[in-house]
Amino acid sequence: MWRYTVLSHSPTKRLVVPVRKSPDGEGSGTWDRWEMRIHKRLIDVDADERTLRQLMRVPIPDGVQIEIQIRS
Repeated sequence: MWRYTVLSHSPTKRLVVPVRKSPDGEGSGTWDRWEMRIHKRLIDVDADERTLRQLMRVPIPDGVQIEIQIRS
């Protein structure tokens, strides 16, 4: 079996975009606020080659980006 450690939780990045509801600019000044949150995690995995192959087969949903660094 393999062992992993969550090293750090980076702060959540919030991207807020205020958008005017009325396309022509007339009427009251009503706004929608759209927000996207970005969560980053750093995970240290202590594993052998077989375990790393199994880890690479894990299905990843669309919209999730993963960066892998192999250190010896």
